[in-house]
Amino acid sequence: MAQKSRADVRRGVHGRIRKKVRGSAERPRLAVFRSLNHIYAQLIDDDNGTTLATASTAEKALGGKTGGNIEAALTIGKAIAERAIKAGVETVVYDRGGYVYHGRVKALLDATREAGLNKNEAADKPVKEEGKAEKQPGKEKGKADKPVKEGKAEKPVKEEGKADKPVKKESKADKPVKKESKDEE
Repeated sequence: MAQKSRADVRRGVHGRIRKKVRGSAERPRLAVFRSLNHIYAQLIDDDNGTTLATASTAEKALGGKTGGNIEAALTIGKAIAERAIKAGVETVVYDRGGYVYHGRVKALLDATREAGLNKNEAADKPVKEEGKAEKQPGKEKGKADKPVKEGKAEKPVKEEGKADKPVKKESKADKPVKKESKDEE
């Protein structure tokens, strides 16, 4: 059996996603396509088979030096969100197009949320304050970093400055071998 290329695998994944994801007039599908040099986003109403809005780095107004980076994906995400809001769309169904939700695809979809699409999804994420680490319950200075599993006894914490001596395990090679002589019998 011949091996599939990455593009063929992506098309298969996209086909499986498309069986589950369907856009409507109230909540259209935001489809993402990326190539090496550009990234494209479309709002699609699958019920009527129409495209409501598009944005891509191939457009002269939106394209910078290159469209194959995260900064370009952020600008396309903001642009498609603005165009969607102008078209009267506030919620969308995300279709990542068979691509992993990482890098440019993640940046584009996150930028649409920040620009006002799917406001309910953006509100669910906890907001962290910059420069402040979150305090986790049960963590104190001097305690081990690994969490203790339930049902197991807690190991004693080593004191600073004291090092345990390495324990040498005896093996068969370390034990002296007694040679029995015929005279001792």
